[in-house]
Amino acid sequence: MLKLTAKKLTAEGFSPYGDVIDFESAKEIFPMNFGLATRYSDLAEIDISDKGGKPCISLVKSRAIEVPFKAHLMEYHPHGSQIFYPLCQTPFLILVAKPAQTLDESKVELFISNGKQGINFYKNVWHHYLMPLENDSEFLIIDRKASDKNCVQVDLKSEIILSI
Repeated sequence: MLKLTAKKLTAEGFSPYGDVIDFESAKEIFPMNFGLATRYSDLAEIDISDKGGKPCISLVKSRAIEVPFKAHLMEYHPHGSQIFYPLCQTPFLILVAKPAQTLDESKVELFISNGKQGINFYKNVWHHYLMPLENDSEFLIIDRKASDKNCVQVDLKSEIILSI
């Protein structure tokens, strides 16, 4: 059994797995609309063009989990990155592992978003499905749409218990 306590989500800590999407992570910041707005730009490396993939923007409603929570599976997407951005400012857990043909369950990491941070999983990064805390939540998703299969999913062999 593996017990994990969530670490604060930071751009540096999450960098092996993808991008953190928040105001602090912007690579470019500039005024727009005659100074009435500020654009925080270049927040994530969207990688979806493999095998003719096209961008797909979706909304999802996800039920809250209770911690401790037992993780049951992990998945990865071989042909494209995936962005999840919370619309309800609800904190959520992020269980990840580095890209590999076979998931090494002993090397998973657990992060917690403050609810104002989204994430972009790089392609081939192992991850768990959405796990909002406290309340059901809604997310904006930007990922790849194509006719081929782009999800590899495995059941966990070990018991992985997540907490905050």
